[in-house]
Amino acid sequence: MPGNPPFDHQYSVSVFAPARLHMGFIDLGGTLGRQFGSIGVGVNEIATRLSISSSDELEVAGPSSERAAKAARKIADKLRMDCRLFIRIHEAIPEHVGLGSGTQLALAVGMGMAHFHRLDLGVRDIAKAIERGGRSGIGIAVFEQGGLVVDGGRGVGTVTPPLLSRMEIPPAWRFILVFDRRGQGLHGKQEVEAFKTLPIFPVAETARLCHLLMMQALPALAEGDLNGFGAVITDLQNSVGDHFAPAQGGRFASPEVGLAMAWLQRQGAVGIGQTSWGPTGFCMVESPGRAAQLSSEAGQHFDGLDFQVASARNQGAEILPENASPTVDVLRA
Repeated sequence: MPGNPPFDHQYSVSVFAPARLHMGFIDLGGTLGRQFGSIGVGVNEIATRLSISSSDELEVAGPSSERAAKAARKIADKLRMDCRLFIRIHEAIPEHVGLGSGTQLALAVGMGMAHFHRLDLGVRDIAKAIERGGRSGIGIAVFEQGGLVVDGGRGVGTVTPPLLSRMEIPPAWRFILVFDRRGQGLHGKQEVEAFKTLPIFPVAETARLCHLLMMQALPALAEGDLNGFGAVITDLQNSVGDHFAPAQGGRFASPEVGLAMAWLQRQGAVGIGQTSWGPTGFCMVESPGRAAQLSSEAGQHFDGLDFQVASARNQGAEILPENASPTVDVLRA
């Protein structure tokens, strides 16, 4: 195994890994031999931040420490990497609310370890080692590049879902995220079982969603047309949400979030949906001011829900060597 790098004992690496919104699947049926296909985006305001330094043994401190330790051991075993590290988690994406906490944490740990040991490993090398991207490649692509990303799903020989499109979100656009503090979305074995019980997704609906994405949503985004882009996201989310309704109890996993999303839509928000299995909802508005106003008003209408304004992140994760030479640049995933 590689040893610790030849720096003094204070050398460390810090990682910033943004949360992601999963905005929907494109082909759940897989009739052409590729299943899933996803659209999603990274956000700036919610993230996992950690630092890695040397230690006599593996030590992990902070939120989600058990998950981080498990990921570190798995990465060390698969990639023959020294695991005698101190991993300090300064901030963690909330778990099981649809923001990609598990993937972002594991990638942050893995890429942090790789940079600490000066190993030439990419994000997809780490994702393969920790077996991430089993259905969606959005978290991997957001860690790599950020922006609005579309992946090509999984075929017979797919290791990680390939990135098909990556576009920047206009800097003024804002998301309003709606959190139900009373519950979590399906995850783990429950999620696996839920996929097994879902009906077959109609081929005609897959074709319609692909047509809308290719010939309406992406061109609208390229031209800065929020309403055109948002209309497709709402349509896609309604279709996929109704498909998942038998497993999650409705179009939205949280009825209260569903009511709040309907209210926000009446106020002019677009791109209405739920990220992954929720229960977190999201919508889009044209400016920071409008987002702050709507978020504040919504907070006065709905008890038990939290509203947060978020901006799209048009770059990937950041990996920064600390206490190193001033000439060392920021290492980006």
